[in-house]
Amino acid sequence: MKHLLVPFLAALAVGVVAASLTGAGSAATYPHRIVSLSPTATEDLFAIGAGKQVIAVDDQSDYPKSAPRTKLSGFTPNVEAIIAYHPDLVVISYSPKDFAGALAKVHIRVLLQPFAVTFKDAYAQMLQLGRVTGHAKAATKLVGRMKSRIAKLVAGAPKRPLSVYDELSPDYYSATGASIIGEIFKLFGLKNIADAAPGAGSAGAVQLSAEYIVSSSPDVIVLADTRCCGQSRAKVGQRPGWGTITAVKKGAIVVIDDSIASRWGPRLVNFVNAVTSALKQTEK
Repeated sequence: MKHLLVPFLAALAVGVVAASLTGAGSAATYPHRIVSLSPTATEDLFAIGAGKQVIAVDDQSDYPKSAPRTKLSGFTPNVEAIIAYHPDLVVISYSPKDFAGALAKVHIRVLLQPFAVTFKDAYAQMLQLGRVTGHAKAATKLVGRMKSRIAKLVAGAPKRPLSVYDELSPDYYSATGASIIGEIFKLFGLKNIADAAPGAGSAGAVQLSAEYIVSSSPDVIVLADTRCCGQSRAKVGQRPGWGTITAVKKGAIVVIDDSIASRWGPRLVNFVNAVTSALKQTEK
């Protein structure tokens, strides 16, 4: 399986811009042949009740299982292959080589929803999909449920200063505060060790060294490379020198599915819940 760090970094490189809708048709004309080339949008669409309007999704859209997954790529998209599905709306998070413009030329509407770096961005995209597909009320309810659940989880977490290391890959790429993952950590008041690392700047991710991580001795470790790369709590504990890290000694290690860690849809709640559980572990 292709590691999800690649699309994560590629999306961050695009930058965050305002979502846009291009092509023929009226916003009041709800689409019935949607192609989603964004795993996050796929999750959003099904969560708001627009799943029946989706006829095809990209090769990375593995959730929900009922989504009509194809070999279409959202990062190396083929215009002809997408046109063959006769879509009336294509949702993307990335537009290489003016891909969106190419579809607009053949009168196919395109909704660009780039990588979200804040909860506000993520919620706005859900609401936008609701308006575009005719499920505005369901989208509003979804956002409301997420906000309520996340607020409860954060309120129930330990309230003391702690540090965190987020691992996107076994070669120590880590999400910074300029990412949706960093935004989650901010909810808990966690100090992200990646933010002070050399080269971090405003980038959404930075490669750390094992020495830097060990010397920082984070209180919590988040593993987002379990499915792609076979990482686990046990393997982390076996790494040279890592047994001295506070998170390893206390067992405060979050094991999160790679796909959840690389998306900004409804399962953000799952991520927040996992961090809450790890924080409680630090109190033992």
